[in-house]
This record gives sequence, C-alpha cells and structure tokens, in this order.
Amino acid sequence: RGGWGDGFAMAQARLGPGRIHHCMRSIGQCELALALATERTLERQAFGKQLADYANVQDWIAESRIEIDQARLLVLHAAWLLDQGEAANAQATRAQIAAIKVVAARLQSRVVDRAMQVFGAMGLSPDTPLAQFWTWGRALHLMDGPDEVHLRSVARHELAQARRRMGASSVWFTTPGQLQAPPRIR
Repeated sequence: RGGWGDGFAMAQARLGPGRIHHCMRSIGQCELALALATERTLERQAFGKQLADYANVQDWIAESRIEIDQARLLVLHAAWLLDQGEAANAQATRAQIAAIKVVAARLQSRVVDRAMQVFGAMGLSPDTPLAQFWTWGRALHLMDGPDEVHLRSVARHELAQARRRMGASSVWFTTPGQLQAPPRIR
C-alpha cells in the first residue's frame, strides 16, 4: 500500500518481476518450439534424406539448444539478484533484468524462426503454435520498453562500472619499456 503519489514507484517495483516472468514464458515457448522442430526433422524428408541428416539443420538444433540454455541461466541469475533484495546492488539488478529482456526477445525470434524453417509452410499455419510464438517473440521486442531502451540501460551500467574502476585495467597494457626490453624466456 502506498500513499498519494506513490503509484509510479509501486508500478516500477513490479516491472522487474514482470519482465522476468515474460522471459521465463519465452524460454518455455522456445523449448516447445525446439522440441517440435527436432521431432519434425526426424519425420520430414527433403531430397531423399531426413532433415535431421543435413548439417545446417543440425546446426540450427545445436544453436537453439545452446541459446536457450544461455538465456535460462541469465534469467535465473536475474531472478537470484532480485531475490537478494535492496541489500544487493539495485543498479546491477536493473541492468541484468534489462539484459534478459533483450536476450529473451532475440532468442525467441531466432529459435522460433528456425523451427518454422524446419516445418516449412506448416510452421506459418495454425496447425502448430509456432506462428503464435513468433508473434509473441516479436511483441517481446517492444513490450515493457523496446530493446534499444534496455540496451541503453545495460550500457549505462557498464560505463558506470568502468568509471568506478578507471585505471585498474592498465596493468594489462604493454608499456613502451616492456616493448623495448629483451624477451624473457624461461
């Protein structure tokens, strides 16, 4: 419960968990799209071979699996950060949630597009949920703020981190003196 004028702050507090929920739903839809696609590659033939026997189709399957798992770990990390509460770095949590929003939308676009490719025209029809998943994925690029806004949030956080540690990375640079010194081989 809030007082007069607290509505915006209350709404903002709900955005993080809501975005995590959207991303979790997206990952679930991508899992189903991948399951449908992999089974379809075992059923469908092109030019006398199962689709599963083509290297590019195998690449699509592998890339989809890898990307889904990457996104899932990123979402779980964002949820963990959110669970840490206000004691944790709020800026880092917001940046992580912004990152998963971009990652989930891109993931869904790629995974579902590959699945639709495996299904051919059937992937566009209401005979599979793929067209609906693709539409949801496209909408995810825009809902709760477009990808560009979330990318800017992540970049601002990274730049703030860099400003705080400014100069700490210089130990990794090669100095002119090191370039002129004879090599040290042991």
